[in-house]
Amino acid sequence: MDFPSQRLADHYQRALRADNVLAQIDAHYPAGPSLHQLAPLDQLHIGGVAASTRLLERLDPTTHGKVLDIGAGLGGLMRQGAALGFQLTGLDITHGFSALNKALSSRVNQPAAPLLTWVTGNASALPFADNSFDAVLFQHSLMNMADAAKAITETRRVLRPGGQVVMHEVVSGPNVAQLRYPVPWATSTEHSHLITLVELTRLLEAGGFTVEHAEDWSQIALEWRQRQRQKEQAPRQAVLSPQWVFGERFLIMGKNLVDNLAEGAIKVVEIQASC
Repeated sequence: MDFPSQRLADHYQRALRADNVLAQIDAHYPAGPSLHQLAPLDQLHIGGVAASTRLLERLDPTTHGKVLDIGAGLGGLMRQGAALGFQLTGLDITHGFSALNKALSSRVNQPAAPLLTWVTGNASALPFADNSFDAVLFQHSLMNMADAAKAITETRRVLRPGGQVVMHEVVSGPNVAQLRYPVPWATSTEHSHLITLVELTRLLEAGGFTVEHAEDWSQIALEWRQRQRQKEQAPRQAVLSPQWVFGERFLIMGKNLVDNLAEGAIKVVEIQASC
């Protein structure tokens, strides 16, 4: 792994308490956790389960069954997709996330779901053959990629003709210069590579995609994050929360997400494109 990639992985892994997370789950959910019980831990994006539901509703497992999740994190979107009949491969640059993702999946009771696959790798050099997938998902991952054009080129390469890319992404807002750090994806500008929705659309079109849908979710995202912020400030700690991943620094990260959305430093968008 090159130095910038290792630095990014270190950002996500530095406070990760994987053994403690698994012990917490085993103690509180001995019969296995449900997807909703895991969500405060493994749906580490703005919008939670509802946002993942909307993303997956844009695909049909009968026509786009083989799916690559780029930036899979701890696998909430993967397991949710598997429950709908999608065959998911999750790629993440952070090996600690991939390993914990696999361990979490082994504890969830999904006997009828397709098998999941976990790969540690870089979106700018995908370790898959051409035309390997029917669809590719990005959920809060492109913002960590210094070369978004390369990631999109690689996405196009591994998609079959007629394949789909669906994104639920954070992009720069009109006041991005006032972006407050730390945020979950970065503690400084080193790992934050936000582009505008216009730039993202242009990159997709230059990469051989036809953009079919683009929607601004920012107001919905703000309202959801405000509700989550209230829960996070409750005196009684939840069984699972983002703090098991980010540590105490998530308290300020969560506040900054609300402020950045409210002040227009960031936007949250959904995009679907075909090739």
